[in-house]
Amino acid sequence: MTTYVALLRGINVGGQKKVPMADLRDLLTGLGHGGVRTLLQSGNAVFTSDERDTGRLVTGLEEAIAERFGFTVACLVLSAGELRAVAERNPFPPSSIEPSKLFVTFLSGPVDPARLTHIGPQGYPPDELRVGERELFLRCPEGIGRSKLAEVLGRTDLGLTATVRNWNTVTKLLAMTDG
Repeated sequence: MTTYVALLRGINVGGQKKVPMADLRDLLTGLGHGGVRTLLQSGNAVFTSDERDTGRLVTGLEEAIAERFGFTVACLVLSAGELRAVAERNPFPPSSIEPSKLFVTFLSGPVDPARLTHIGPQGYPPDELRVGERELFLRCPEGIGRSKLAEVLGRTDLGLTATVRNWNTVTKLLAMTDG
């Protein structure tokens, strides 16, 4: 059995695409997954499965959500090891950041650097962006609501499925994968 983390994109925001977490747990259990737990209302789930192909896990979850709720939701699924590797690639020393002001944009694949050239070498101080393997790290010292860089990234077509979590959520999900 492998432990996985499912990240659903854009649910329960502004009354749109409502997916109650109890229903998400039932849905994942109904798909044959074990140890299903959720975190917050923003579409974070931890579960175990014998399936080794995350692409099949994503397809199964997206199809089940569409069937049960009547709308499509893009999903990402990472193994616990993949999530741990993302955390280890964090270029910002955890002791130097406020966890609620560091964000990880999880991506369905590596980002094409050409899609980020409009940000420019000077960027949008005081915000900082670092590109990982299949993730972007965004540090917003004044908060994401005031971030011009976050605004620009939100309008950028990366050509990939993308969903954002703050560092607090990332570390809580990591803790959930451990037990």
